[in-house]
Amino acid sequence: QVQLVESGGGLVQPGGSLTLSCVSSVSILSIATMGWHRQAPGKQRELVASIISGGSAYYTDSAKGRFTISRDIAKNTVYLQMNSLKPEDTAVYYCNADSSRWGIRWGQGTQVTVSS
Repeated sequence: QVQLVESGGGLVQPGGSLTLSCVSSVSILSIATMGWHRQAPGKQRELVASIISGGSAYYTDSAKGRFTISRDIAKNTVYLQMNSLKPEDTAVYYCNADSSRWGIRWGQGTQVTVSS
C-alpha cells in the first residue's frame, strides 16, 4: 500500500516561492507516475505537474516556467518548487501516485495561500 504525505504549504506573498514535498512509503521508482494536483475553492482538482519513473517531467500551462517538479530517489520524495506565485495559485495541493501495483493513491493535501 502506498502512503503519501505532503508538506511545505503555507502563506506566501505574491511573487514569492514555496517548495512542497511528498514522501512516499514505497520506492518512487516502483511508481509509474507521481504528480502534483491542486484544487481551489469551488473548482475541480487539476493536474499541475507530473514525473514518470524514468524521470521525465510534464507541466501544464499554468505551471510552465514557474514550477519545477523533481525527486530524490533515496528519500522517496517528490518536490514541487513553485516560484513567482500568484493569488490564483491558491489551492490545496495534492500529491498522487499512479502505479499498476497499487492503483491511484492520494496524499492528504497541503494548503497554499498566496496573498498580500
